[in-house]
Amino acid sequence: MSERDRNRNGIGLGLALTALSGLTMLTAIVMVFRYAPREATMGDVQRIFYFHVSSAWVGFLAFLITALGGLLYLIKGQRRWDALALSSVEVGLTFITMAVVTGSLWAGAAWGTYWTWEPRLTISAIQLMIYVAYLMLRRALDNPEMRARFAAAYGIVASVTVPLSWFAIRWWRTIHPDVLTGGESMAITPRMLHTLLVSLAAFSLLYVTLLLARLRLERARDALDAVRRRFGAD
Repeated sequence: MSERDRNRNGIGLGLALTALSGLTMLTAIVMVFRYAPREATMGDVQRIFYFHVSSAWVGFLAFLITALGGLLYLIKGQRRWDALALSSVEVGLTFITMAVVTGSLWAGAAWGTYWTWEPRLTISAIQLMIYVAYLMLRRALDNPEMRARFAAAYGIVASVTVPLSWFAIRWWRTIHPDVLTGGESMAITPRMLHTLLVSLAAFSLLYVTLLLARLRLERARDALDAVRRRFGAD
């Protein structure tokens, strides 16, 4: 298959995923505001929960994919794994930022304060800064091979923040609700669970769509750099 055919197939897949992602996201939004019941204690502000949990899940997934990409790069030394790690970090940071913002809005209504330094929120803030530093590290190194190796090692180590954040509300006493594993702060009904599952699927599909689009941009940049080097050498 020629490069032109691969590009055409990639664009076709991207368009199909974009349409499917948009439809799934629209379904999730309708379920959040029309299907899911009003929570008895917090009222309508609880509907932030579906966006907050889904964006946090995708952020965690993205950072684990970054660690996997870094590990495969260190083993195989192939540029495509470095591109995967970088692309997943950039997309993951978008979703983790969304999780922090929606969490703050939810906390402002539920706790009376937009931020408190309890374990889960503190780890989330540190995690956000760690992955911003990942991008800063890449920009600070000019040698492509050294940049990829350092970033791969950094991404693997940084992934420890994912289980830390997930288990924080189970290991330490915290006011953060733990509704998925039997917490008492909010009772989740079957219709709430259905809505959450659809939201998780919609956000996951959006992640895949954005990741593939970002990978196409990275490949295009690599091709442009190759052309520049060729004409620069000539």
